[in-house]
Amino acid sequence: MKNSNTIFALLVSGLLMSCESSPEVQFSSQVKEEYRPAYHFSPMTGWMNDPNGLVYLDGEYHLFYQYYPDSTVWGPMHWGHAVSANLTHWEHLSTALYPDSLGYIFSGSAVYDAENSSGLGTADSPPLVAIFTHHDPKGAESGSSTFQHQSLAYSTDQGRTWSKYVGNPVLKNPGIRDFRDPKVSQISNEDGSKIWVMTLAVWDHIRFYTSPDLKEWTLSGEFGKNIGAHGGVWECPDLLPFQTPSGEEKWVLLVSINPGGPQKGSATQYFIGDFKDGQFIPDDSMIRWIDYGPDNYAGVTWSNLPADQNRTLFIGWMSNWIYGNVVPTKAWRSAMTTPRELSLFDVSGTLLLKSAPAKELEKLRAQAYPINGSSSDLPSEAVEILSELDGSDQFSISISNEEGDEVLISKESNLVSIDRRNSGKVDFQQNFGAMHSAPMSWQAENIRIFLDASSIELFVNEGELVMTSLVFPNSPYTKIEFDESLKHKKIFNLKK
Repeated sequence: MKNSNTIFALLVSGLLMSCESSPEVQFSSQVKEEYRPAYHFSPMTGWMNDPNGLVYLDGEYHLFYQYYPDSTVWGPMHWGHAVSANLTHWEHLSTALYPDSLGYIFSGSAVYDAENSSGLGTADSPPLVAIFTHHDPKGAESGSSTFQHQSLAYSTDQGRTWSKYVGNPVLKNPGIRDFRDPKVSQISNEDGSKIWVMTLAVWDHIRFYTSPDLKEWTLSGEFGKNIGAHGGVWECPDLLPFQTPSGEEKWVLLVSINPGGPQKGSATQYFIGDFKDGQFIPDDSMIRWIDYGPDNYAGVTWSNLPADQNRTLFIGWMSNWIYGNVVPTKAWRSAMTTPRELSLFDVSGTLLLKSAPAKELEKLRAQAYPINGSSSDLPSEAVEILSELDGSDQFSISISNEEGDEVLISKESNLVSIDRRNSGKVDFQQNFGAMHSAPMSWQAENIRIFLDASSIELFVNEGELVMTSLVFPNSPYTKIEFDESLKHKKIFNLKK
């Protein structure tokens, strides 16, 4: 299946050799605003939800996102914008797209039109093209079924300024109330020619459209009406090519759903299969979830990554629609997950999607603290915790503070769990204070935990199972305790 244990052991062994004696751990706060993440992306002010328009160009990772600058609750959607050279340090830029006469700017994607197939740039200055859903709020309120359409905007100055296409919308609604969230990519045909493919969420299933120029779209296929989880509306899809561990090509279709997730509320499922001639054919009817925690939604991937990166890079909205509007932050609401690298792995003949922390996160590591006993103080709110299992395939970790707030992380009887019932502030919404569990029938070999001021991300076996959970302690967590099954323990203080 894999040998991540060996890799992890070498990593931890090298770290321990580089630090023979354990420095004293003294807590020092990095957070100047209550619950503001130290190293996760969050808006400076206002409301944020879905990541949009993820695209790489000229050394910059662009992150657009659903944004309402005038309130900390959801409202008329804009596209906020930030860029990063390394996925850890983000520069906030001016709002990219504003609502207009066609409606709010809902979710979508962005591509680099290198050959200027759209004609929206020039041969010498190819455009970035954003493809998004125009949402007419008056049409929605009137009961119309045609209030969402797909539109374009373009930029020829590395995404700093945007112009909307005069021919919007480019894909009109055929009469489906939820007709949104276009994710566009360019694929090669068997004859070597290239074509744009749009993956679009349409209420309870997915439609695929193709285009030679990003402006004229033709329906090529549909998927999902009678397969997968259907507890809510399908949203924010993404279609991705991968190689299996044996070298076979497979396609993965991400589909977010709200509600209907495994922990109540919103979550992202995925399907594995083949994509040919505009049709997605799944390998099986198994329901798979990219993250078994309650707080990873609407995640999509970056386009136009350089070939030498050889990876698929993902980020999600770190919240849940059950309580996203009422979490106890003040000037801002919501953050993004850590960036993650997706790949396929095999468990006894079943393919699953692995979400490993992006390698750039290691650059955040500052002071290292090897742990020789069963407990340690924490150096700050922002840490990374690493440990191996001793072969028992079960573990227990407690993260707590002096006020008695505690989060329990464990594996027992093939269930991995995060229990936040006593984690701090939980009474702002009735479903928040809960224990969340995920099935994991195979061996747990190592864990990584990314703890920030208001979140915990658990990666088992470098992302073979992932759980993301918001937490709002009454004061920062300052202590961690491990059971005897965990060894080679280490804490990194993380700093930008």
